[in-house]
Amino acid sequence: MDALLTLIDSTGLVHLTWPALVMMAVGFILLYLAIAKGFEPLLLIPIGFGAILTNIPLAGMSEPGGLLYYVYHVGIETGVFPLLIFLGVGALTDFSALIANPKMLLLGAAAQFGIFSTLLGAIALNLVPGLSFTMKEAAAIAIIGGADGPTAIFLASKLAPELLGAIAVAAYSYMALVPIIQPPIMRALTTVDERKIRMAQLRQVSQKEKIIFPLLVLVLTFLFLPTAAPLIGMFCLGNLIREAGVVERLSKTAQNELINIVTIFLGLAVGSKLSADKFLTTQTLGILVLGAIAFGIGTASGVLMAKLMNKLSKDPVNPLIGAAGVSAVPMSARVANKVGLEADPHNFLLMHAMGPNVAGVLGSAVAAGILLALLQ
Repeated sequence: MDALLTLIDSTGLVHLTWPALVMMAVGFILLYLAIAKGFEPLLLIPIGFGAILTNIPLAGMSEPGGLLYYVYHVGIETGVFPLLIFLGVGALTDFSALIANPKMLLLGAAAQFGIFSTLLGAIALNLVPGLSFTMKEAAAIAIIGGADGPTAIFLASKLAPELLGAIAVAAYSYMALVPIIQPPIMRALTTVDERKIRMAQLRQVSQKEKIIFPLLVLVLTFLFLPTAAPLIGMFCLGNLIREAGVVERLSKTAQNELINIVTIFLGLAVGSKLSADKFLTTQTLGILVLGAIAFGIGTASGVLMAKLMNKLSKDPVNPLIGAAGVSAVPMSARVANKVGLEADPHNFLLMHAMGPNVAGVLGSAVAAGILLALLQ
């Protein structure tokens, strides 16, 4: 009889709780969105599966000795995974659109307004009973507005490691939901005629320019903002490997095997923080709300800056590409292109949107470097 009771007590059914069921349901929803709807499956499948694994009673996946525990502590807490992701993203990024039209840097900068406005919002939330954020914690939360998961993780690991899990989940959740969040904001701030604006064809960029660009960015970084050097340095290394033309094996590895392997473990690590006891808290819900606001403000400020540029520039600028100033590469550029095609099926904005998109990557890394320099 005792053996039977022990066996029953060892089942997950006995120890299953409603909060754990809720978070497992969230994991299944993420899997559904990834598989059935195609919303960023590379991110949502490992995150959703990690959420299910971490909430299985008695499995201990996220406890000391469990796989997810070590994946999180080795890759996320140390900041190694974000830097490796930046290396891979750099190898995947073509700076041609930005080099051909340097004005797009303004759109990448404008989209970072969401970060600094949310910093003030996080401080204001201290007036809400049950919520209390220090300046460092507020800065780590605010970086979610850049829609850059690796940057958010890197900054949180330096300034607010106790909030790292919630911030990572929020950042990657909003990155994955770009196709849902951005279009309504873009349509609300633009007219149909503005969405139909056709932009001039970009000039051809030489290989020499492509090689010099990451080196120039790196030099400017270590001269003026060395705190951003880890992120921008790895990004520039990946891009130089891509453009040098003499290390094709390294370029292919960074673009494929390396970034794919790191993405799997990073997604599982982020999902491991979707455990009921850590996620269903007032503080975490506050972070999710702030993250959504930050992302919305970043998108809106990018679109409004593009509208202003269209008014002042002799060359037409489609305001939709301003939404790509957030650094969700290449998701937000694809969304800008898709919304543009809805207004004009023959107006392809993807290459134009990639300019502010890659500028947004640099912008979010610069914003993180500024916050680190001021608060670390």
